[in-house]
Amino acid sequence: MKHAETVTFGGSGLDRAAELRMNPDALRFARSASDAVSILLWRGKPLVAGEGRDTLARLPMSHPLIADGPEGNTKDPVFLGREDGAPCFATDISGWQPVDLDTAALGQFLDPSEQHHPDLPEDHVFAELRRLMTRLNSRDAELAATAKAIIGWHRTHKFCAQCGVQSDMVQAGWQRTCPACGAHHFPRTDPVVIMLITHGPNVLMGRSPGWPPGMYSLLAGFVEPGETLEAAVRREVWEEAGISVGDVSYLASQPWPFPASLMIGCAGEALNTDINIDPNEIEEARWISRNEMMRAFAGEHPEIKPARKGAIAHFLLHNWLADTLD
Repeated sequence: MKHAETVTFGGSGLDRAAELRMNPDALRFARSASDAVSILLWRGKPLVAGEGRDTLARLPMSHPLIADGPEGNTKDPVFLGREDGAPCFATDISGWQPVDLDTAALGQFLDPSEQHHPDLPEDHVFAELRRLMTRLNSRDAELAATAKAIIGWHRTHKFCAQCGVQSDMVQAGWQRTCPACGAHHFPRTDPVVIMLITHGPNVLMGRSPGWPPGMYSLLAGFVEPGETLEAAVRREVWEEAGISVGDVSYLASQPWPFPASLMIGCAGEALNTDINIDPNEIEEARWISRNEMMRAFAGEHPEIKPARKGAIAHFLLHNWLADTLD
């Protein structure tokens, strides 16, 4: 797919400089470099700047929130790579407790709350990445997604899965090693297939319980062990909607750090049209014509709202409508 990497969180050409991760001396030099910076996260929210909340903030490594050793999920910054030759890190300050924190807002799917640290400029706030993802440029989006995913992994994988002892963060944050049994643990990424299933001019859409009224998206599901992508597409579509799928092809992928998935967009040709949903999987599925989807994207359909902007479902549907899948 020609436009595959223009998807939100798509590759921005970041130099991840993985060769430095196992070199402590090089990492110390990188952290002390005059042009080294760090992005900040608080409970998974990136620090952004500007009235439009459209720029990922970068702080010098000498800033007290970084240099004084923040109390977060990771005590040391995670090395993300180089930006135009300058070292870039990610620092977690989840140990900070904001005054008058609205805990109810934090639990919402699209958390509208923002948190401002008193040691930062007024226009610097921590905000939910789902709200920001379409405002950020490709580099900021890739950095934010990478930092959110890797720091989230450290938060949920503090202990060795082999012997239960607390493990240590090594390789600049890209590995954990158990001091007791020596086991190595690496960041987790869960592969998920998301399917553009078509039959003639119609596309198969579904909705999950609890979604806003009218919201539909493409069917999706996790790839199981020992399964190819093609097999996963056919199994998921059959399980969720009772539709058999013939030819399957790859379209594009999207890192999805909510919390740690890789969305793998595939196209599939339906062999039948009679829908038989599994209510344990989805609430509803339906065929939607190209004309209906065009009206939905224009905000003119009386029943259907398109998948939200920034998600790969919206990206695939947009390219389907524009005949730019190839």
